[in-house]
Amino acid sequence: MASTTDMAPNRTAAASKAPARRAANGPRRAAARQSQSREDDLSAQVQQLQSDLKSIAATLASLAEDKVNDAQKVAKREVKNLASSGQSAIEDVQDEFGQLEKQIKDTIREKPLTAVAGAIALGFVLAVVSR
Repeated sequence: MASTTDMAPNRTAAASKAPARRAANGPRRAAARQSQSREDDLSAQVQQLQSDLKSIAATLASLAEDKVNDAQKVAKREVKNLASSGQSAIEDVQDEFGQLEKQIKDTIREKPLTAVAGAIALGFVLAVVSR
């Protein structure tokens, strides 16, 4: 049969279970601390990425603004060039019409009967066409 020592709780076994529980909780706590540390590191990395993205966006905005300013300067310069070339073309056309007008006046002075006959013929053609 069993002796009383076999039936009585073993104090040494109970005492050895407490450190075992503490030892089992130790790795859990270490794992929890390590997990928290990883989360903190990840959070710091995310914040750094956000900061980097904001910096990149600001740089891109600055570059885009510079390009827009450059394009505006080029466009204004081209407008000025076109305006000046348009003005010179107008002056050239006015000079040509002035010369043509002078030639017509000279021709009318030299040959007045031919000019009158041409005006009558032109009037007749316009009258026929407008009917």
